[in-house]
Amino acid sequence: MEDTTRGPRIVVLGAGYTGMMAALRVARRSRRQASTVTLVNPSPRFTERLRMHQIATGQDLKDFQIPELIAGTGIEFLEGWATGIDPAEQTVAVGSHEGPVRLGYDYLIYAIGSAANTDAVPGADLHAFTLNSPAAAAALGGRLAGIERGATAVVCGNGLTGVEAAAEIAESHPHMRVVLLGRDEPAAMMGAKARAYMLSALDRLGIEVRSGVEITKVLPDAVELAGGELVHADVSLWTTGFWASPLAADAGFAVDARGRVVVDAALRSASHPTVFAVGDSAAVRQAWGDVHGTCQSGIPTAAHAADVIGRLLRGKKAKPFRFGYIHQPVSLGRRDAVIQFTKPDDSPRRWYLTGKRAVRYKELVTSSPPTTYRLSRRFNLPKAFLSVKGGRATRKPAVVTVPVAANSV
Repeated sequence: MEDTTRGPRIVVLGAGYTGMMAALRVARRSRRQASTVTLVNPSPRFTERLRMHQIATGQDLKDFQIPELIAGTGIEFLEGWATGIDPAEQTVAVGSHEGPVRLGYDYLIYAIGSAANTDAVPGADLHAFTLNSPAAAAALGGRLAGIERGATAVVCGNGLTGVEAAAEIAESHPHMRVVLLGRDEPAAMMGAKARAYMLSALDRLGIEVRSGVEITKVLPDAVELAGGELVHADVSLWTTGFWASPLAADAGFAVDARGRVVVDAALRSASHPTVFAVGDSAAVRQAWGDVHGTCQSGIPTAAHAADVIGRLLRGKKAKPFRFGYIHQPVSLGRRDAVIQFTKPDDSPRRWYLTGKRAVRYKELVTSSPPTTYRLSRRFNLPKAFLSVKGGRATRKPAVVTVPVAANSV
């Protein structure tokens, strides 16, 4: 017989930038319904993903513990990892150091995140380091610290993650040759002036930038390009591609070609409406196009999912998610940075920042999530504090296309 006396059970999978915000906000939004909020994460330490390149160069970071960040909120923290989801029974199987646990849920917030896809080319999983976790970044840092002067580090992928990593390595290891490889020009999404500044900064750091190349294989001591050219590498870092956990597809959720959960306008799973997906785990569309995975967009999705659950518990209708980008902040080592301000669709505006002002701006952005979490323990922060709606660019509802097969990837 169903227990009708208990409050709603809400489970949040993942305690990264989005999972932390979702758990804190939904706990406040549902406290009058006597909800139980359980936050599941493999580690008790909160990972600042925006600082992985700093760990890779041996820098000490602040130790933020998840139990301390959620203290006083009533959120139950479970140190463990999700091994399966049964949407029919509305349960999540969790592995933990004390043994398997099964959690029932009325609402599930899926915030597992993403990682660089080392399956993209042969050898990347065997011979390249990643920044997928603090442990992976620390392993790269140990390797960089142990190789000889004049050695070569090759960064595969010249997106913003690759650019930041290459700059950090070059600045921290000035006697090392650093090569940045990728198909496109670095910072191709920036305006011409901001992009020129970035390229100049990379050149000042001595980084060899090679664009328009296709990486076909990673070897123990080289990176192979299309056509057979070998670029010598004493250490290789893989930052390109995108990998979403197969957990959602295995559970039968509708997912897109990259394994992200397809969501409706309110961020509910298009196939299982008691499941919300946020951040990198979700295929979120706005009228202007797809939202790409960043902390800038992830935290607003988490806040919106929490607010929708609160509305549903109070018998109200779900509201659509609206979001627009405002900037592209990029560090260029510890002493330089460039900030490209953007339109809601992430296309560049004329305005940008460089140098010391950009460094201060970037650090303010990077360090803001823990402060936001502390405030969220005490207040329902207004949405305007967390993001912008994007104005007219987001007023028209986006069209969500559900795959023919729910678990097709």
